[in-house]
Amino acid sequence: MSNFMDLVTLCKGNRIYIQTHNFPDPDAIASAFGLQKLLESFGVASELCYDGRIDKLSASKMLDAFQIHMLPYEQMRPALQEEDYIICVDTQKHSGNVTDFVGDEVACIDHHPTFTPMEYMYQDIRITGACSTLIAEYYESMGIKPDSDVATALLYGLKMDTLQFTRGVTEPDIRMFGFLFSCCDQEKLICLERNNMEFDDLKAYGAAIESIELYDKTGFSCIPFPCPDALIAIISDFILALIEVEVAIVFSYRKDGIKLSVRSENPQIHAGNLLHSALSGIGNGGGHAAMGGGLIRKEQESLLGRYPRDYIRELFLKALEREMI
Repeated sequence: MSNFMDLVTLCKGNRIYIQTHNFPDPDAIASAFGLQKLLESFGVASELCYDGRIDKLSASKMLDAFQIHMLPYEQMRPALQEEDYIICVDTQKHSGNVTDFVGDEVACIDHHPTFTPMEYMYQDIRITGACSTLIAEYYESMGIKPDSDVATALLYGLKMDTLQFTRGVTEPDIRMFGFLFSCCDQEKLICLERNNMEFDDLKAYGAAIESIELYDKTGFSCIPFPCPDALIAIISDFILALIEVEVAIVFSYRKDGIKLSVRSENPQIHAGNLLHSALSGIGNGGGHAAMGGGLIRKEQESLLGRYPRDYIRELFLKALEREMI
């Protein structure tokens, strides 16, 4: 673990922005919020920011529950200066899911594998189940008890990103669960975890079920209309729950392009590497061994030909063959 006080020293006297990936999920929001509050305790003010949308009920409920203020890029763009400092949280520069803001990305705190190496003045990039775990460790290592809201937000982010401790869990995740649980507001946590599906979500489930195709142990599903990142990921988990499926690949057609989500329970198939390999030259993708996401941007869709759904399937089947060698 990097020395958090090095980050505090780096930030002193500068305007600080904490940037998440473009469609912040509960783990990204919790991590940014927890970091903001910890920096604040050392006299460092910061703004939370993102590009894209807050497009899932679970994320918007978090913002309301903890009164978290996050600025979309279009609102903060006029105020940003080249000399402003940006801390990337739950993402890495040039990872494919984060906009390159005006400002200097001086620091990165993330739990994803690195596909485009970058140099930062401060970095803490470690593979864990959730980025919230890394932020919680800062509190623990310095003997600082997080307030109830921070602890609850971090615990919620941790539970969501590990799918209730069933996916990608590491020893630090388990340890931080114990640390955060003693400080959290259990009633607020239960409220956050309840009723996180909207009626329109059922249409996406229906489309995914109707379109599923099985190739050996790989399941492909296409959602032919715009679908939020978080929902595509949830549907990937749903498809992976089928006994016949070891790798789930779900994609949705949207205004910004084709969004993809991959899940793998086959130890020979690394979901992030699979996405990175399959989308090479036409899009961006990456992630963990068990889960990953990617995007084929609108301007690249012409490369897919007349039958993009078939083309995408073939890209992944070829990438799967390479992964299995």
